Amino acid sequence: MEPDVVIVMGASGTGKTTVATGISTRMGWTFAEGDAFHPQANVDKMRAGVPLTDKDRAPWLRRIGDWISEQVAEGESCVVTCSALKRDYRDVLREGRPQVRFLHLHDDMELIAARMAARKDHFMMPTLLPSQFATLQMLGPDEPGVVVTVRDDVPTVIRNSMTALGLTPPDPAGEGVLA
Repeated sequence: MEPDVVIVMGASGTGKTTVATGISTRMGWTFAEGDAFHPQANVDKMRAGVPLTDKDRAPWLRRIGDWISEQVAEGESCVVTCSALKRDYRDVLREGRPQVRFLHLHDDMELIAARMAARKDHFMMPTLLPSQFATLQMLGPDEPGVVVTVRDDVPTVIRNSMTALGLTPPDPAGEGVLA
């Protein structure tokens, strides 16, 4: 069976890590936090409230793509987080990787800003959210993926995401793993 790859995308604060972890746990897939692939210089810029440029993002996207290729080569299905705000970024992540599809977590900026304000110890400054929404290009009809609102509670968003992606846990009783 061909490995499945889901990139959980969207602006900062949409719950990418939480939802990706939930999918990973329920499906028994390998999980990677896309932020962990950022070079330290990118983290320092974001921590200082400076938006990243396309040049800043290029090595980060290549690192994520390389990780995905390694998982596929090992026959492993996986889920990874990545903002993937522009189609060009998504094209880099999909290049030579037909297994990749996207789960775009999305809602209005006010809801996301409120969630970001409640977060502790995250390097992404809430002041960068408007630049993320300005950069965001929604999934095109020819891009493999689905859009799911994050307005609901976490278990509902995870369930809705899995349904939209057509994913069925190998152990449906594992639904209660994340509270």
